[in-house]
Amino acid sequence: MSTKASWRSATSIRTLLVAAVAGVVAAGSYVYVAPSADGHHRGLSSGDSSTPFTTADVGSCLTWDVGADGSVSNFEQANCQGKHRFEVASREDLSSYPSSEFGEAAPMPDQERQAQLREELCRAPALQYVEGVFDPAGRYAIAPILPPAEAWKNGDRTMLCGFQSTDADGIAQLTTGKVADQDQSRVAQAGQCLAIAEDQSVRPIDCSRDHAMEVTSIINLQEKFPDHIPSMEEQDDLLKDVCTKAAIDYIGDDDKLYATSLQPYWTSLSEESWNGGSRSVNCALVSGGDEGFAQLRGSAKGEFTINGEPPAPQPERPPKPEAPAPSEAPVSPAPPAPPAR
Repeated sequence: MSTKASWRSATSIRTLLVAAVAGVVAAGSYVYVAPSADGHHRGLSSGDSSTPFTTADVGSCLTWDVGADGSVSNFEQANCQGKHRFEVASREDLSSYPSSEFGEAAPMPDQERQAQLREELCRAPALQYVEGVFDPAGRYAIAPILPPAEAWKNGDRTMLCGFQSTDADGIAQLTTGKVADQDQSRVAQAGQCLAIAEDQSVRPIDCSRDHAMEVTSIINLQEKFPDHIPSMEEQDDLLKDVCTKAAIDYIGDDDKLYATSLQPYWTSLSEESWNGGSRSVNCALVSGGDEGFAQLRGSAKGEFTINGEPPAPQPERPPKPEAPAPSEAPVSPAPPAPPAR
């Protein structure tokens, strides 16, 4: 199996398997988290500290600690260039909402209602805040934060709308820098393994457990396409080489990669994702065919199984052509100098 043949195999498998992860590799964008029934990108109460919540204005960043049980503590403002979990895009006053829903004795809205409020009140100002540069399939989500329970009880109906990056369980992660300045791509690090859950979300998982792919590298496409949005064909033409090399480098050499029977695989970016600020894709290793991804267990760098079985022995490869030996022909003597006149 030549490297060129492995490119064709990867492209073919990639075409066959896109349907198997519809909604995950949506429109060419790698999505590692899909919204759940309650909106997934959940809002939260700001805990017990009202001062950071009350004084947080548009452009502020906030952070907090998350306990093992998901509880929030130490809610405070943070420097946006340092670690934080939330960037404020707007402040919304629920008391002016055209209904009696948020009156003095009203309970705090539940997760389902918060998801609705995110769409009704947060989405438009959040998009305006980033001047429309937002990839809905990227690493950031629009989310609301409600005031502390005591402040709500005392009549505070402020809701902060903004951006956060969530993990597979909807927990806001620590990030650095302003959203508008970031590559919004949702990508995994080399060495991470990814599983496709029952809800069709793609989640990082320990490689010792069943997974669909093992990431070999992150590729920033803007470095290769600085002046235009690359088409899917341009991305494939580039990535078939780049991701095959990444797979060889990751495993150790071409023969070792061949012995794994795994194929190089890559994600791509749609025009919508590119316009939304995403620039990077993943190279990975997979095994699959017409039925979709096979289940891998263990890292491709060591011992692993494919659907519970060790990789099948591969046919012997034809020997690589030897480089031609350097010419040993004698060097012709220089012609005599012409006679002097």
